[in-house]
Amino acid sequence: MKYRRFGKSGWEASILGFGCMRLPTSDGMPISEHIVEDEAIEMIRYGVDRGINYIDTAYTYHDGRSEVVLGRALRDGYREKVRIATKSPVWMVEKADDFDRFLDEQLERLQAGPIDYYLFHGLNKKRWDDIRTLGLLARAEAAVEDGRIGHIGFSFHDVYTSFQEIIDGYDGWAMCLIQYNYMDTENQAGTRGLAYAASRGMAVVVMEPLLGGNLARPPQDIQAIFEAHEVRRSPAEWALQWLWDQPDVAVVLSGMSDIRQLKQNIITANTSDARSLGASEHRLIALVRGRFEERAAIPCTRCGYCLPCPQGVDIPVNFGLYNDGLMYDDLLVSRFRYFRFFTETERAGACSGCGECEERCPQGIEIAGLMPGVHAVLGEGKPYPGGDAC
Repeated sequence: MKYRRFGKSGWEASILGFGCMRLPTSDGMPISEHIVEDEAIEMIRYGVDRGINYIDTAYTYHDGRSEVVLGRALRDGYREKVRIATKSPVWMVEKADDFDRFLDEQLERLQAGPIDYYLFHGLNKKRWDDIRTLGLLARAEAAVEDGRIGHIGFSFHDVYTSFQEIIDGYDGWAMCLIQYNYMDTENQAGTRGLAYAASRGMAVVVMEPLLGGNLARPPQDIQAIFEAHEVRRSPAEWALQWLWDQPDVAVVLSGMSDIRQLKQNIITANTSDARSLGASEHRLIALVRGRFEERAAIPCTRCGYCLPCPQGVDIPVNFGLYNDGLMYDDLLVSRFRYFRFFTETERAGACSGCGECEERCPQGIEIAGLMPGVHAVLGEGKPYPGGDAC
């Protein structure tokens, strides 16, 4: 296994981290509570035995079972070999005391001593405002002082301006966890956010390196591009190597559901290095990115000028989910995210058709006219216009 310095700490982290959001399950659902514990424990220990020393979980993963199973996997001397990151469910914290209640529950679930990295989960501008209003940073600092946690960090899902505001708003961040891959260079924190966090001395851990598996199983026309290149790698290997080519990436998390995926990712990590991809390889990734983008139906750049919507609709993300279903031939994931991560008022179905957003859209998109169709596909299970239902 290869290692990189983890921010300002001086600690060396394995470049491949074990994400515990997609452990093997008995019902075949990737995030259900029905974890096959023996198999999951075997996988985690296999990874640790081969050098993985950073493991990530969260309060909500596998309906609360992920932390329990991870704690069991780290018995018999394995806890001393790794650092654990888990997350505070910020959206469930209604008063300051809730922060400590959840943290103490997580310590009890894990049964693994102090939590090395405790992250505020899924921050966006609203949740960041809530954290400051409730005084949760002071609560986290107190937990560091009393030894329940080692370091404070956050995971992130919002636009770059919010990312920079969060980093600039607190000097005690040790790390951040961002969604990043070769399709998300300008989405969310993006490449600019990666560089900014690293410049502030923070360790940057990457989630969704394969975009929920979409980059590992591309449509056939994109698969053919990879196969035509002189360097032969699987689509998953290309995506991971592209990330490890960037020295500001400390750890790439992978949510592995079977031992085969784990073994392959370890092999790929061991053949990686920063600044190792050549010009032709970067041109290949750019070509693949362009081909994916050509599959999108709505020319939304997610600039955000259309916001705020008077009804509260998150216009860019609705368009993004709609386009993702086309780009990656995976409408089921888009529909899942539409209901799992959006409130009813944020969904396309809440659009009133007022048209205020259209006056501000630099792309001239007829947003109000498109929103009913977006909701029909994502919210009502109807097919794309001219296509079949997924």
